[in-house]
Amino acid sequence: MPENARALLPHLYRFRGVALTAAITIATLWFAVSGRLVYFVNPAYVAFTIVMGVIALAFCVAWAVVLIRRERPRGRHGQVHDHELEDDAAPRGVPARIGAAVAGLIGLGMVVGMIVLPPATLSSATAIQRDVAAATVTGGADLGSARKASTAVFARFTVRDWASLLAQTSDPSFYDGKPVDLTGFVSPDPSGSDDVFYLSRFVVTCCAVDAQPVGVPVYQPGWQGTLKANQWVRVTGGFTANQSTDSDAPIALTPTRLIRTDVPTQPYLY
Repeated sequence: MPENARALLPHLYRFRGVALTAAITIATLWFAVSGRLVYFVNPAYVAFTIVMGVIALAFCVAWAVVLIRRERPRGRHGQVHDHELEDDAAPRGVPARIGAAVAGLIGLGMVVGMIVLPPATLSSATAIQRDVAAATVTGGADLGSARKASTAVFARFTVRDWASLLAQTSDPSFYDGKPVDLTGFVSPDPSGSDDVFYLSRFVVTCCAVDAQPVGVPVYQPGWQGTLKANQWVRVTGGFTANQSTDSDAPIALTPTRLIRTDVPTQPYLY
């Protein structure tokens, strides 16, 4: 290793933690400023996340100041001992140095990915993995209250509300004349039907880690020819008995209108 690089190694190793922490914090604050932090956390926690980010950044600055002051210790006669700094700061041995370098590269890659790559919402792969068709729906519409609801109320129902009702009753007569207007992303039918896809959303309590998929089956034969998984669409129509013979869903949304749309400003339900 060249002498200059060898002398620089202890300094880089000493500041690795504060540098990575500061970079991740700055990336998080940037997501907040650009309005994309809602891709990761519930909007109710955005302010809290920003405050904690500012505190973390202030801590990083204080941490860096302490490290700078301690970086070049002096000996008994006021002389600087570079070898003491290197022995104290740098990992010892070839395996340890390789491990430190790999860890540093992984951390750097994570930070660069956060900043360079555009953040994206959770995908249909996650919805299928978490079983969108059989997921337990919490906080949706109640069947007893829905029986007394007006047409205007049904027009405002979300994917979670309809998924909740579908889990409570499969009586086609209950859905007669009830208008449906939903926006969500396309997710393949878990039962493998070519005639049905699930219009899906994620319900987030705190952050994307606890995201729960909810979805309603949409009867659209040959949908793969015009739509793709993860594509956002708006569907209007009504629920009827599912006409697909290879789908497990007894009730499905039959579209009267289906259009592609952009990802909503708030892609998750809360």
